[in-house]
Amino acid sequence: MRAVVVEKFGGPDALAVAERPVPEPSPGHLLVQVAAAGVNYMDIYQREGIGLYKRPLPVGIGGEGAGTVISAADGVTDFSPGDRVAWAAAAGSYAEQVVVAADSAVPVPPGIDLKIAAAVMLQGMTAHYLSHSTFPVQEGNVAVVHAAAGGVGLLLTQMVKRRGGIVVATTSSGAKAELAERAGADHVTTYGEFVDAVLRVTGERGADVVYDGVGKATFDDSLAALRIRGTMVLYGAASGPVPPVDPQRLNSGGSLYLTRPTLAHYATERGELLWRAGDLFDWIAKGELDVRVGGTYPLAEAARAHEDLAARRTTGKLLLTP
Repeated sequence: MRAVVVEKFGGPDALAVAERPVPEPSPGHLLVQVAAAGVNYMDIYQREGIGLYKRPLPVGIGGEGAGTVISAADGVTDFSPGDRVAWAAAAGSYAEQVVVAADSAVPVPPGIDLKIAAAVMLQGMTAHYLSHSTFPVQEGNVAVVHAAAGGVGLLLTQMVKRRGGIVVATTSSGAKAELAERAGADHVTTYGEFVDAVLRVTGERGADVVYDGVGKATFDDSLAALRIRGTMVLYGAASGPVPPVDPQRLNSGGSLYLTRPTLAHYATERGELLWRAGDLFDWIAKGELDVRVGGTYPLAEAARAHEDLAARRTTGKLLLTP
């Protein structure tokens, strides 16, 4: 079977399609025929071998996707061959077949396209835990959503609005601003002007929460945009990692809260995983959550997908298809 692999850490040209043996699922695992794999920033970190994402070479890339169960190994009771499943954490998902732990797979309901399921697993559940758990939005809360036309941003904007929040969205262009508005953003502004926009919207009070997946380029202004005892949710670093922070900055900023969450800690139990994915699929089936696929690439063009994502040339979710 074909898979995208990295034999030497580096730029997009480090990605290559190679023939690999069909993997054997160990007990408690599924062998799945991949319909689509999600492309995410963490895949770029894997390709570059950054920090905790560094693994022994050669290494398969990707972690998110959806497809159809080919076989189920011993110990699997919830799935059978032919079942449609999706996942957010299965190493080497940029492939025609992949092994997925049964306890990290979720059933895809009839009527949900597998490409949409693949597109929503990581970013959709991220938007879910951000808005429902990390800072549970309440009626009237003002939330800044950075990169609001991106994969997480479009979904997060919709979820904040579902919970009665007021969204101040940041984007980098007019076309992206239109997408954010269609997702329900109340106010759309630029990265250079969002602090002034927040103060204007809130009567100088500041935002209740900032959801920041951009990182280094927006971090300082994100803190400045918060109200007293506001919450800074730093969930990504698309522009680079934030330098070490002196805790005294949180005091001088108004006794602020700062958290750096990740999906793995918000889906630690099977029930929590099924709750988040179940909400997403239910909203999609009812037409209450719009999932935008911004680009679909064949496996052989994985490098181009990484280039487009890193350059912020895209909106919504990027997918690879075998």
